[in-house]
Amino acid sequence: MSLTYPLVSLELRSKITSDATLELWLEEVAVPPPADDEIVVRIDAAPLNPSDMLVLFGPADPAQIEAGGTPERPTASARIAPGRMPGVSARLDQALPVGSEGAGVVVDAGQGVRALIGRTVAMRSMQGTYAQYRVVKAADCLLLAEGVAPQQAASAFINPLTVLGMVETMRREGHTALVHTAAASSVGQMLNRLCIKEGIPLVNIVRSPAQVAILQELGASYVLDSSSATFELELVAALTATGATLAFDAIGGGTMAGTILRAMETALSAKASAFARYGSSVHKQVYIYGVLNPGPRIVEGNFGAAWGVGGWLMTWFYNKLDPATVQRLRAQATSELDTTFASHYTAHISLADMLKPDIVAAYSRRATGEKFLVCPAQAG
Repeated sequence: MSLTYPLVSLELRSKITSDATLELWLEEVAVPPPADDEIVVRIDAAPLNPSDMLVLFGPADPAQIEAGGTPERPTASARIAPGRMPGVSARLDQALPVGSEGAGVVVDAGQGVRALIGRTVAMRSMQGTYAQYRVVKAADCLLLAEGVAPQQAASAFINPLTVLGMVETMRREGHTALVHTAAASSVGQMLNRLCIKEGIPLVNIVRSPAQVAILQELGASYVLDSSSATFELELVAALTATGATLAFDAIGGGTMAGTILRAMETALSAKASAFARYGSSVHKQVYIYGVLNPGPRIVEGNFGAAWGVGGWLMTWFYNKLDPATVQRLRAQATSELDTTFASHYTAHISLADMLKPDIVAAYSRRATGEKFLVCPAQAG
């Protein structure tokens, strides 16, 4: 197709002002022509991930969102409680793009990559994907097979590569089984499918009987309800059976990381043939990769002397890998988009829909089994 530059793209912006107000709006942005190694992608589908909502709303309460503007150029805003402002000082009065991944059709390309015009790609962009168009380097995208729709590939980057990164971390650090919290999430269900496929013992931790049923129906062998009065006993039993000494915790705050470490040490110590003054010599590790609970992290108990708690970020993990490994994992993510790494969406919404209070209330609930897909190229 023939494009006229500058190409105009409608894009979502989020700003927290110095007077404690969240402002959301759609802005017209001029898209430049691509360089030799770049492509112009019409973004047809971009998921609403929890990390995107952190940028979108900051510390504002989505339930307090009020609509403004016009039907053609809607806006939204909310007041922020003064006590929640100190944590966002670094972003004050900055108009931030939102959206971290998406998929769409290549509508233009630089001289070196013109063969990609018309192909569907999945992409990540620090410039935001809740936008009608985005210029990105071709090498940073996942080229999808003919016939794969953008909606199928919208979540091809973050969740699949996170799950593959967890398993790669396990293998590189010498562990043989995993523990995962908030395990009924999209990431959790993908990890469960991957572990079943590759024969990896997985202990899933959820927070309700309903979520236990979801994962059991998906074939999970170990699913524990953290709200149960016998949760810690069940956790020790599952760790004894699987030998899991590595956990990925999406909760962040609270006592879960400490509870897992304590149970790991109990399970290991029970297998010891003699008293050990410093506890088990097997290293136990919990990586925190999410902040579903933004409160303080409480890590206390008897863990022995061989343990660790740290942060884990998918992007930084992949930055440390050699190119061949990155390519292998990307290829696996792409080839299993309709099986292991399939994503399902509750509703498709437009950029304008994202600013409507009733729709904000729906997608900000983060309910299990609900995931919204933004369709920036969609009118209205």
